[in-house]
Amino acid sequence: MSTDNPVRLTRLRWRSGAGTATRSKAVAGLTALLLPLAAMVGLASPAEAATSATASYVKKSDWGTGFEGQWTVKNTGTTALSSWTIEWDFPSGTAVGSAWDASVTSSGTHWTAKNLGWNGTVAPGASISFGFNGTGSGSPSGCKLNGASCDGGSVPGDNPPSKPGTPTASNVTDTSAKISWTAATDDKGVKNYDVLRDGAKVATVTTTTYTDSGLTKGTDYSYTVQARDTADQTGPVSASVAVRTTGTTDPGNPGTGDKINLGYFTEWGVYGRNYHVKNLVTSGSAAKITHINYAFGNVQNGRCTIGDSYADYDKAYTADQSVDGVADTWDQPLRGNFNQLRKLKAKYPHIKVLWSFGGWTWSGGFPQAAQNPAAFAQSCYDLVEDPRWADVFDGIDIDWEYPNACGLTCDTSGPAALKNVASALRAKFGTGNLVTAAITADGSAGGKIDAADYAGAAQSMNWYNVMTYDFFGAFAPKGPTAPHSPLTSYSGIPQEGFNSAAAIAKLKAQGVPASKLLLGIGFYGRGWTGVTQSAPGGTATGAAPGTYEAGNEDYKVLKNTCPATGTIAGTAYAHCGTNWWSYDTPATITSKMAWANSQGLGGAFFWEFSGDTANGELVTAMDNGLN
Repeated sequence: MSTDNPVRLTRLRWRSGAGTATRSKAVAGLTALLLPLAAMVGLASPAEAATSATASYVKKSDWGTGFEGQWTVKNTGTTALSSWTIEWDFPSGTAVGSAWDASVTSSGTHWTAKNLGWNGTVAPGASISFGFNGTGSGSPSGCKLNGASCDGGSVPGDNPPSKPGTPTASNVTDTSAKISWTAATDDKGVKNYDVLRDGAKVATVTTTTYTDSGLTKGTDYSYTVQARDTADQTGPVSASVAVRTTGTTDPGNPGTGDKINLGYFTEWGVYGRNYHVKNLVTSGSAAKITHINYAFGNVQNGRCTIGDSYADYDKAYTADQSVDGVADTWDQPLRGNFNQLRKLKAKYPHIKVLWSFGGWTWSGGFPQAAQNPAAFAQSCYDLVEDPRWADVFDGIDIDWEYPNACGLTCDTSGPAALKNVASALRAKFGTGNLVTAAITADGSAGGKIDAADYAGAAQSMNWYNVMTYDFFGAFAPKGPTAPHSPLTSYSGIPQEGFNSAAAIAKLKAQGVPASKLLLGIGFYGRGWTGVTQSAPGGTATGAAPGTYEAGNEDYKVLKNTCPATGTIAGTAYAHCGTNWWSYDTPATITSKMAWANSQGLGGAFFWEFSGDTANGELVTAMDNGLN
């Protein structure tokens, strides 16, 4: 393979339209069932009963052959719940199918739902819900919450564990700390301990020590512990110990600022582009980024699979091509980009790497993944955590183009599909890994953002990479010419809602926290030819010539061959000869980063490293602007 794969490189996200496919079902009615509390008798947890925690059930919809059910755990007391387990019985013929926001298992007609890693803590006065699709017509009975009755009643004759001793900290590093404590006591025996970091459970252990890893350097944390007895009752939370990791979070030190600066590294760039992991070092970019998305793994038959095995883990690097100057040998267990990323992380330990799956060309497997999210998540976990390269990756990114809408093909999985997939990934990967997604920036009325439950899915995500580029381009060969990555709307924009501000505003309005949104920057331009008008809005005859793809060219080329002649909606444009291009420059990136900061966004990301100059001037502009 000596040239770029133009199909896989293409990021044309808008040409297939918003898509109109929706999920439909007959809704027979909305029937709420608050279980009779007097009938819900079981073991109680006095520590948790003191919080008056209850569990209630509602049938949200019924379409004849099935229904949607929802359980809600409510904490009406003054002590936080650190985890929850609901048990109930369904009559024969009634069963749970797919579930979200909880792990649901069964033994015959007895069903058990446990919290996921991110939603176990329920603060006083707060509630947490999970849902499922079921079959049959029966109603639940015999409800138990954490082994106790669902009305928060107590259990006679079984006292909760005592408070463990105040923890102490040792072996504190930039990214980890060891926590130790003296044992709690219980009349029937202590089973294990929950370790809480800043009030949220991070682990359950059977010993009286725990080493917490994956921390941020120079950061303050607070640790407490609480014991569980053999009936799974929790005792009082211990006193806290304060821990500050070593190192510094001074934004002047590379990679340690609060804002995310993430770049995509493409596996196929090692071919025609001759762009390798070492280029991140020589360009100075490695010191200025926080995260890398490695693109792409494939999604086939509802499973995560390898994208390009040769580039990923087989290609041998010579000493001069290698990050650390050491050549690969024929018999070493891991080579290719994965080994180079491992070396990069050793040299720049602040960088975290996510494996991104899907993309424009490889999103065809997501609809099948949505049919069995748990199986999809398991396949992804098995691949990302393969012992050969598990240390390379810090999580997973999914690039589904697009859930319940049209991309290269059209998806009709329904509005909840992304949420279900995200929930399954979080449940499998746990809190110690990152789970993120690249998502549409179609902010038009009835557009792609409106087609899926992005707010619901965000509950399981660390952040979204909002693809605020490719709004316009020569996929409309006659024009009108328009900036492909407008920050705001402007008079004459070809499509309302196709700009960054509209997308971010819609996602916020839907309920996605601003801190979980990253602004997207393209390190390339999109252009037309046959254009006589310098200002945007001109007609064209087709796509302008590009090195690897017509209508697409790297910034590093355009800055010299077709320098910017104007700016509109926060993006530069250029008219040279009969060609018309739009792209971002260091100046427009600086203004976009200022806007991202003003919106409270979590940071920014870019597609992709090889489009930048040899000295990384666009990455530098992003780093300076974010910090």
